[in-house]
Amino acid sequence: QAQLVESGGGSVQAGGSLRLSCKFYSPVNRRCMGWFRQSPGKEREAVAHIDRVSTVYADSVKGRFATTIDSTENTLFLQMNDLKPEDTAMYYCAATDRWCRIKPMLPATDFERWGQGTQVTVSS
Repeated sequence: QAQLVESGGGSVQAGGSLRLSCKFYSPVNRRCMGWFRQSPGKEREAVAHIDRVSTVYADSVKGRFATTIDSTENTLFLQMNDLKPEDTAMYYCAATDRWCRIKPMLPATDFERWGQGTQVTVSS
């Protein structure tokens, strides 16, 4: 059974940083991996996606967030800098057999495998 396990969430003040990790366990057939976030009452939105040839970010996080993969450790990372209160959400990592798409980014419905989520709270 494919497994994605996030860690690294927490509470931070505005302007601070957090790094999320997503450990993925074989067999995970994945081309595009990525991060989504969801706040209460809102739809799950794409944050950052990565495959072998491209890395894509939502406009709201460009220049502040960076996602990378350590293939030797089977871990996906999301470095979040200059955090803002509007970044507060549950963050999920996900994987799909599709290649990433630049515009528009792949929606949540295109991802087959999901982690359990990790909460990020940014206070002003």
